[in-house]
Amino acid sequence: MISVEWKGGMAFEALPPSGNRFVMDAIPEVGGANAGPTPVEALLSSVAACSAMDVLSILQKKKQVVTSYRIEVEWQRAPEGLWPRPILSMVIRHVVRGEDLDPAAVARAIELSDGKYCTVIATLRQAPEIVSEFRIEP
Repeated sequence: MISVEWKGGMAFEALPPSGNRFVMDAIPEVGGANAGPTPVEALLSSVAACSAMDVLSILQKKKQVVTSYRIEVEWQRAPEGLWPRPILSMVIRHVVRGEDLDPAAVARAIELSDGKYCTVIATLRQAPEIVSEFRIEP
């Protein structure tokens, strides 16, 4: 279970099972203090990190020497005023540097992450059922 606790204003601190807490916040225009990424930024960052960890691991197993790696994520949302403004599309761009990298190995690693290993991408593609509950504590 992940617990997310209100810290005042629009800031919420997440406590995942790993124990590695992090804060999410809103931008000042909507009452936040920019104390952390927005929830949408955290979601998109999770997509990038999940895929990057897979790709890097696969490339290392293929004996590819990676010296620099970043993921760029671009996304489109529904227009402002149309709530809840879901993300309609995203492009995940892998920018890799290394010694004599094999383009086929990089392409295959990305393909494996996208289609087989990345839990975050697989979850978004599955559109899981979401149930909301509540309880009022005394």
